Amino acid sequence: MPLIHRLVNYLVMASRSSAVVEIRSRDADRTREEILRAAMAEFAGHGFGGARMGAIADRSGVDKKLIYYYFAGKDELFLAVLEQTYADIRAAEHELHLEASDPLEAIRSLVVFTWRYYLAHPEFLALLNSENMHRAGHLKRSRRIRQMNSPLIEVLADVLVRGEQSGELRAGIDPMQLYISIAGLAYFYLSNNHTLAAIFGRELMTPAAQAARLEHMCGVIVGYVAAPVAPAALPRRASIRLSPDNTLRRQR
Repeated sequence: MPLIHRLVNYLVMASRSSAVVEIRSRDADRTREEILRAAMAEFAGHGFGGARMGAIADRSGVDKKLIYYYFAGKDELFLAVLEQTYADIRAAEHELHLEASDPLEAIRSLVVFTWRYYLAHPEFLALLNSENMHRAGHLKRSRRIRQMNSPLIEVLADVLVRGEQSGELRAGIDPMQLYISIAGLAYFYLSNNHTLAAIFGRELMTPAAQAARLEHMCGVIVGYVAAPVAPAALPRRASIRLSPDNTLRRQR
């Protein structure tokens, strides 16, 4: 076979091999993603202790052995789910572009986002509840979790600095404490809505109740971060004093 023909055949075979590798890579990525999302639903619904690998295999439509191939074990899979959950919310927060917004509006938009994200993703709260029961034993082993969450605090810190410099925000706000407060106002209400509703005899998850809660959260956070406004000068009030003869006299 002439050299040119052998070269053409080699290039054809090489391109086919590359295409096969690419397809297999895409299939592997898709399979891993399907397992991860199925595991997220299973862990959110049953907690770490109650979740079953067989149920995850059924949800994802794969053989259970394939789950162990990708994730080694249940603990590793749960950690991967937690990391993906945090990656999802951090990616969504990034789309707010807080660094480009007016400081006070940036903080208000973060409050609104956090509330709406928690409402739309109850699995996030369920997974956090489960991991807290295990004293964050999985997250403590993560090599990625701090890297994923640090940028948010850095952006929030920048917002606070800009707001302080412009006089819009008060000084000395800790960005981590502020974020915990924002998350806590939403998290506690949603995680405990059944007991709170029973205690106070009010429906807490109707559209009207949700809107009222968001308005309250915005008022609390914005009221805290906003720079205090100096009160307008008030006219000096007349004082009333007793004269030496014990009669009342007005003095200014």
